[in-house]
Formats: sequence, C-alpha cells, structure tokens
Amino acid sequence: MTVPYTFDVFTSLDGFGSVSGNWSGYWGKQGPELLDHRLEVYGREQRLVLGANTFRAFEQMLASSTEESDVRDPWVTRMRHLPTTVVSTTLEGPLDWPDATLVSGDAVEVVARLKEESDVPLRSHGSLSMNRALMAAGLVDRVQVTLFPVITGQTGLEPIFQGAADFDLELIEHRTLDGRTQELVYRPTLHV
Repeated sequence: MTVPYTFDVFTSLDGFGSVSGNWSGYWGKQGPELLDHRLEVYGREQRLVLGANTFRAFEQMLASSTEESDVRDPWVTRMRHLPTTVVSTTLEGPLDWPDATLVSGDAVEVVARLKEESDVPLRSHGSLSMNRALMAAGLVDRVQVTLFPVITGQTGLEPIFQGAADFDLELIEHRTLDGRTQELVYRPTLHV
C-alpha cells in the first residue's frame, strides 16, 4: 500500500510562488491563524521531500535569517527537523539539515519508491519543477495551495504551474485563515 504525497505550495492570486521588490515573506499577509495552522500541519508525522533548488533556497534563506525574522517561524523550524529526502543529481553530501537523506536519481523513480516504502505520509513544500513532474506521473495525491491575497503582476517570480500538464482538480478541503488567506486542497487528475 502506498502512502499519500502532498504538494504544498504558497502562491499569489496570479500564481507566483515568490516575488522580487519590497514584499516581505508571506507577502506580508501572515497572521496567527496561518502560523498556528502551519505548525499543526507540520507537527504531524511525515517525511519531507525536496528538490535540489528548493533545498538550496531553504538553506540560504535560513542561513541569512535572524531569530526575529518570519523565516524562523515555529512551523519552519518544525519543517526543518522533519525526516527529509532531498532528490538531486547535483548536490553532494553531507547536507546541512538535521535529518536529511540525499538521494541521487530521477524524482519520479525516487518518489514512487518512497510512496511504497515509507511508513508515513510524504509532503513537499515548493520544489516546483519536481512536483510538476510528479503530478504528470500521477504520484501527487493532494495539491495544497495556500493563496495569499496579493497580485504580483510586476514583481512575481516562479510561476507555480508554468509548463505543467493539464489537470482536473477536485476540491477536498478549504479554509480561510486570518480572514484573508485561503487554503485549498485538491485531488489532481491528469486531464486527457
């Protein structure tokens, strides 16, 4: 029996995963409900799966943060301490991550094997190109989109689903956090 795999991603209303310019983390829209909910989600027993680019970005972001920055929110600390598989053909170990395993190879093959062998659910935060490939291969069971109430048409970077295959989405959960941020959880099915 396989365990579920969740692709967890933050986005602006216009579909960008990050931003340039003078926006702060979470586009400045984080609130106590969002932060508490993220801590609860990442407090569950699970394995984190990251691609090399996201792993590098997280390492750099955490290295340059301070104890007072929103980067050090408790849920991020919890995420960093989850058992983690980093899928990469370019990184070399050891990794500066508490419980990380570096696996070289094709992400589709690695995640298919993890889904069969893992005793706990799998979750990935970010890792856009890897997760688009996993979705196309039918390995993503849930897409958890946290939609922040901003449009970043001039400063948006990293379009979440640019180049992705076509999918039908079944809404299986939704919530509003802090009266403004939407969390939408979908079951994706390749559209044929």
